[in-house]
Amino acid sequence: MPTSRKTVRDTTRRYRERMRAQGFRQVNLWLPDTRSPAFAKECKRQSRLASQPDKDDGITGLLDDALHEIDGWVQ
Repeated sequence: MPTSRKTVRDTTRRYRERMRAQGFRQVNLWLPDTRSPAFAKECKRQSRLASQPDKDDGITGLLDDALHEIDGWVQ
């Protein structure tokens, strides 16, 4: 292999150096595999939970009462 050819390693190194010089830093992320059957199953589970009506637990009345007490408040 001729010495004038750029290797992938050299190209990558120079690219990273340029990005660092511009004030960037490299970050590696692990993301969910959206092709996984487990991912689809979890999406369905969370969708079912989100679609269920919230339990009131008396909080709605408390919030309604508090809403009526803001007359005269200035932002």
